[in-house]
Amino acid sequence: MEATETLQIGVSRPPLPVTDLPEPEEVFKIKGRIGPRQLLLYVLGPSMIALGVSIGSGEWLVGPRTVGGAAGFVGIGWIVLASAILQVFYNVEVGRFTLATGETPVVAFGRVPPGFWLMTPLAVGFFYLAFIWGGWAQAAGESLFPMIFGRARTVDELTTVKALGAGLLFLVFGITLFGKKISRTMEIVNWVMVMFILFSVLIIALIVVPAAVWGSSFASLVTPAPPPVGVTATNLGALAGFTAFASGLNYVIMNYYRDKGYAMGSRVGYIASLIGGTQEKLRPSGVTFRDTPENRARWRRWFRYLLIDQWGIFFVGAIFGMMLPTMIVFQLVQTTGVRPTELTIPTYMADQFGAVFPNLGFLRPWALIIGFFVLFSTQLVVFELLTRQIVDAAHSISPKFRKLTGDDPRRFYYPFMLGLTGLIAAVLFLAPAFRRIQVSANFSNLPAMVIPLAVIYLNRQLPRPARLKWWSYIVLILNMVFFGYFFVNFVASDDLFKPARDFWVSGILQQAVVLGLAGVLIGGLVFAIRRSVRKTPRPT
Repeated sequence: MEATETLQIGVSRPPLPVTDLPEPEEVFKIKGRIGPRQLLLYVLGPSMIALGVSIGSGEWLVGPRTVGGAAGFVGIGWIVLASAILQVFYNVEVGRFTLATGETPVVAFGRVPPGFWLMTPLAVGFFYLAFIWGGWAQAAGESLFPMIFGRARTVDELTTVKALGAGLLFLVFGITLFGKKISRTMEIVNWVMVMFILFSVLIIALIVVPAAVWGSSFASLVTPAPPPVGVTATNLGALAGFTAFASGLNYVIMNYYRDKGYAMGSRVGYIASLIGGTQEKLRPSGVTFRDTPENRARWRRWFRYLLIDQWGIFFVGAIFGMMLPTMIVFQLVQTTGVRPTELTIPTYMADQFGAVFPNLGFLRPWALIIGFFVLFSTQLVVFELLTRQIVDAAHSISPKFRKLTGDDPRRFYYPFMLGLTGLIAAVLFLAPAFRRIQVSANFSNLPAMVIPLAVIYLNRQLPRPARLKWWSYIVLILNMVFFGYFFVNFVASDDLFKPARDFWVSGILQQAVVLGLAGVLIGGLVFAIRRSVRKTPRPT
């Protein structure tokens, strides 16, 4: 790749070399024009990895637990729909920068003032704050236990469940070892699991759920109503946060578009698997394209593929992935009168099938297998992303890291993943799985209050064909308002923050916050004044 032009976007990161966008057929090695078959087999797929998490903790645990403990879907369904729609728009806007530059978000955010030394660690930290708790790992162990032992676990066997969850982390490690690209291996595995999950829950829902419940459930998606009495702010925040992927943290899935080779991602590189892959040069910084008629046409094609992947796979899968298991649990509650609890929800469906449909003996083991695949797919993607965010960030911002690894990020990727296994195994013993998943989901809403502003800042500086549109501002601000509302309510009501709230009432924290905001305001003014009086030539 030869490029003499450069474009500086943001601060503290190198200018982007300017070259031409590749044709999709060139990237995916397709002869002729991409048609529907080639689109499905070779182009689409990153959103299927996201669905591996989407149809997971939220859809199998949070949604069914929330609706199963309430009077129905009314007042809850619209939150699901609004969350899914806003997340798709958010994903598209974050993906816009990755497609136009090949930079993953945690790297790209380093271009936002004050620079990479704050913004990149903050973006990585947001993800770790939400997902390091390991509730998804224990939940997978809960589903695996009855498959192995043929019965529900007792209270005394919780340690065994957590050990199973920790053991599954090594299975994730093994999966990432094979293939040309780690992302491609993840894609194939999730295609298999997600299609099995969606097909299975659809069949079971057709068997178990009456037509009236189907109608009322999907009607609730467009029925504005206040949440049912008794549903806590924490549960509502978890529902909003874990519908689809993870609200404000969805930027992490854009790594897979880079590795897939979408647009300028094909000019940057990818992380190869250890067995079967060859690590090619992974650029520490991105590349962008010049504004020409040919590149405009190519950009429209690439962006259309992003839209198809997000709306056609991610959105549809997220809605059905949430509604189908939730409808099944709701119907079982109406039939048995037994409501799921935080402890019983991982295997609730399978346990109730045994009591309600004794003549359909296949339903219980089938539900256990579905539950395992649902929760293991979450474990697979989350664990890989926890590793990937650190590796991408370190490789991009640290020359010493690149020298230490010999420009082969796998030399750090796999040892770090093993070390992370030990850390998460220890965290598993902190609190019940559902509680940790609630906390994870609510903390997913926190970045939605911050990251959209960074996305606006970056996307305004892209080459003209890729810049955000007028509606982009609206949907990004709506993300801040919608998910921010749930996070603020979580902070205001959850016992996790009770000590901080008591401290606030004492007045000491209030004074600290006021002084902190004043310092930020003064610092911002000084920064703005310096920027206005300093003429910095734009690199060319």
